Amino acid sequence: MKSELMDMLESRKEEMIEIRRHLHENPELSFEEENTANYIADFYKGKDVELERNVGNGYGIIVTIKGGKPGKTIGLRADFDALPITEEADVPFKSNNDGVMHACAHDGHTAYMLVLADCLIQLKDQIAGTIKVIHQHAEELPPGGAKSIVESGVLDDLDHVFGTHLLPMGPAGVVGYHSGFSFNGRTYFKLKIQGKGGHGSSPHTANDSIVAGSHFVTAIQTIVSRRLNPLNSGVVTVGSFDGKGTFNVIKDAIELEGDIRYPDENVQNIIEEQFKRIVKGIELEFDVTCDLTYTADYPPLYNDPEATAKVAEWLQSTDDKDIKEVKEFPRLAPSEDFAYYLEKIPGSFFYIACTPKGVEDPYFNHHPKFDIDEDALLVAAKSVGQVACSYFDVE
Repeated sequence: MKSELMDMLESRKEEMIEIRRHLHENPELSFEEENTANYIADFYKGKDVELERNVGNGYGIIVTIKGGKPGKTIGLRADFDALPITEEADVPFKSNNDGVMHACAHDGHTAYMLVLADCLIQLKDQIAGTIKVIHQHAEELPPGGAKSIVESGVLDDLDHVFGTHLLPMGPAGVVGYHSGFSFNGRTYFKLKIQGKGGHGSSPHTANDSIVAGSHFVTAIQTIVSRRLNPLNSGVVTVGSFDGKGTFNVIKDAIELEGDIRYPDENVQNIIEEQFKRIVKGIELEFDVTCDLTYTADYPPLYNDPEATAKVAEWLQSTDDKDIKEVKEFPRLAPSEDFAYYLEKIPGSFFYIACTPKGVEDPYFNHHPKFDIDEDALLVAAKSVGQVACSYFDVE
C-alpha cells in the first residue's frame, strides 16, 4: 500500500499546487472561513467517508476514513484559516481579499491534506484501522479551533494524533522533528492604567498614566533577565502602547497590550507571578489603578517522545526521492494550538521545510512577503502518508 500511495501522490502533485493557489487567492480570517469550509466539504462529495461539519466553535470539519480491517484510530490535522496581513509577495496568485493573506502556509496544509485524504480513501480497504482527518478552523486567533474540537468529544477515540507545518527552515525535501516541549505557550495581556489627568505645567496635581506605563514597560523586562533561570527562556512583549494625547496635557489613562511566551508551565507560573506583582507595584508607586486582563491561550506544545521517535524512524528509513533529509529541528519560539490535541492524545507535530528555491534569507511565516516552494506540498503529503502507513503496519 505504501508504494502505491506514494505513486498516487506523485501523480497528483499539480493538483495540490492548484488547490493551494486557489486557497491562497481566497483567504479567510479565523472564525470567518465559511467559503473555505464549503470548498473542503465539496471536495469530499461522493466519496466513501463520513463528514461532520461545524465541529467545535466554528467551521471545523472531521472526515472519518474507516479501513477495511479493524484496528486503532489516528488523527491527521491540517488548519485552513488566514491572517489579517496585506500581501506583498510577488506571485501571480496573490490574495483577492484586501488585508487578508495566507501568510502561514495553511493553504498548503489544506491542499496536501485534501489530496492525501482522497488517496487514502481509495486505498482504505487495505488500512487496518481508522483515520480521522481534522480540517481545523481558526488556528491563528485565540481561543482557536483545536481546543473546542477536543472538547466536543469527536476525537475521544483517537489513539494517536499527527500534524505538520510548512516552515522555511531549509529546502524542500527536508523534514524536521523535535521531541518533548517543541513550541512555546502563549499568554495575552491587556493593561489599562487609570491615573489622574492634569495640566502639563502642574504635574504635582496629577497622576501621570504615561509615566506609570513607561515604568511598567521597563520593569516587566526584568522578569526574563532577573527572575528566570538563565538556562530557561521566556519572552515578554509589549506590542501596543496607546497613550496618544495632547502635548500639554497629562493623560489620565492609557492601555497596553502584549503577549508572553514560555517553554513550559514552570516558566509560565514564574512569569505570571512576577508580572502581577509588578502591576501591584505600579499602583502603589504612582497612585494609579490598574485593570489587568491576563489570559493564557495556547499551552506549550509537547511532542510525545515515543511517538516522535517513531515518526523520525519511519521517515528516516523510507527510500523516497522527495524526502531527502530527516533531521532534528530546534525547539521553536512561536505557539501552536495543536498543543491542545497533544495535551489529551499522544502524538507528534513535525515540520516540512519549504524555503523557496534560490532564496538564502527567506521571509518567515506571518511576513507579508512569505511564500513557499510548492515542491514541499508533495513532501508534506508523502511524509504524513508514510507516517500513517507505517503506523498501521507497525500496529
